[in-house]
Formats: sequence, C-alpha cells, structure tokens
Amino acid sequence: MSLVAIVRKDVHDSIRSGSFIAITLLFALVAGFWAAMKHIPQMYSDTTTPTSTLALLNSMGQPMAFFVPLLGLQISYGAISRERDSGSLKLALSLPNSRSDIVLGKFIGRAAVLSTAILSGYAVVAGIALVTYESFAAVKFILFTMLTVFYGTVYVAIGIGFSSAMTSQHRAFIGATSLFVLFQLGWDLVTAILQTITVGYVPPESGVPPWLIVAHALNPTAAVGYATRTIIPTFDEIMSYPVSASFYPPKWAGFAILTAWLVLSLGYGYRRFQAADIE
Repeated sequence: MSLVAIVRKDVHDSIRSGSFIAITLLFALVAGFWAAMKHIPQMYSDTTTPTSTLALLNSMGQPMAFFVPLLGLQISYGAISRERDSGSLKLALSLPNSRSDIVLGKFIGRAAVLSTAILSGYAVVAGIALVTYESFAAVKFILFTMLTVFYGTVYVAIGIGFSSAMTSQHRAFIGATSLFVLFQLGWDLVTAILQTITVGYVPPESGVPPWLIVAHALNPTAAVGYATRTIIPTFDEIMSYPVSASFYPPKWAGFAILTAWLVLSLGYGYRRFQAADIE
C-alpha cells in the first residue's frame, strides 16, 4: 500500500502545484503549433506540403525529440532531491515506506503526469488531422503516440535516477541539464568528429566501423529515431534529414537501448539512494 500511497500523493501534489496543468497545456500548444504550422493547407493557398499521416509524424518528431526530454527531466530531477533538501524525505522514511517504494513511486507518479500531458497534446494533434486531412492513419498515429510516451518515461527515469543519487537538488539539476545538452547537442558532435577522424566526413561505401554505429545509437534521441523506423518502416520516405544507411543498427536496438536507459537509471539511482545517509 505504501507504493500506491506515494504514487497518489505525488500525482496529487503535481496537480495541486499547477505543474500538471501547465505541462499539459504547454505540450498541447507546442504539439498543436507544429502540426498546424506545416500541415493545414488553408494556411497557405499555394502550399505543396503533403497532408499525409507520415508528414504529420515527421513534423511531430521535432518537438518529440527535443521537448519531451526537456519536460521529462524538468518534472523529475527534483522529485526526491527537493524533499531531501527540505527535510520532508526523512519524515517519509520514518513512515512504513521503503526506499525502493519512494524511488519507484516517484517514478510512476511523474511518468503518469508526463504521459497524460503527451496524450492530451497528441489528442489535439489528432483532432487537427481529422478535421483538415483527406485521410488519417490512426494505427500509425497511435503507435507513434505510444512510442512518445515510452520515450518520455525513459527521461523521467533518468531524472529520477539523478534525483535519487545526488545529495542536493542543485546537483541533480546540474546533472540533468548536462545530460540534456549532451543528448541534444554534444553526442552528435562527438560522433561526427569521430567519424571524420576515422573514415572521413563522407562515409565510405563500405560503411562506418561497427563501434561508431553503436556509439551513435546509444544516445536516447538517436535510439527513438531507430525505434520509430521499426514500428513505421515507411517513415524514412518523408524524413527531412534521413539517417544514413550506414547508421542503421538492428531493428530491435532502438527499443533495447531505451529500455536499458530506463532500467539502469533507476537502478543506479536506487543503489545510491539505498546507501545514502539521509540526515
């Protein structure tokens, strides 16, 4: 019962603080903006932009890759570290709550908040598509939505891991921010430099070394791209920046990498939290 109580309290606190409503509205506005800006024919009478579901998902890929990690880390990095700073964590541990209950409960609660925001935002997008498109591939859209929820859950796990492991909210914030910058900017830069050094700027016909493929794919942002192409193989037809064939790992790798980030982040955070002396 303690796990259920922690989840319920965490969700209730998010709603009471207004963060749940703010995140939901913000994601709905961003998702709706991207969908409407590029794919409502009435906005530009001479537009040649296709109004297919693939075109819509391509448009949604940009806010998903950038905005979902930002929200996931923002709502999770302080989930435990903030209570540790305020002293309320010590009170929670004095009740019949184990440390695993707290880590898992915070993860489930924050994941539920983000998932609801994503589902609400994509419901707005689906409404735009149903009203303005000649056809709408519901199965592809639902699969993409479920993948987005999973992607957000991974970043919540990363944030909870930092929140559990760090001794203060300030350190958890620095760690979460550093990872966000690394995944969004630094990772591609490093792999591009490594490719240029090892095989040149333009990959040879034989492809790049396997270790470089692995290094590129380990980024959660790259992994979700591979996962998208697994559930929607035709996604590459409409990609603005198609991934080079040299960088394709096995089809299952995207999901495996995302799952590994989720499990390892929570596991690392729990082990550090379990060994910590809560003053």
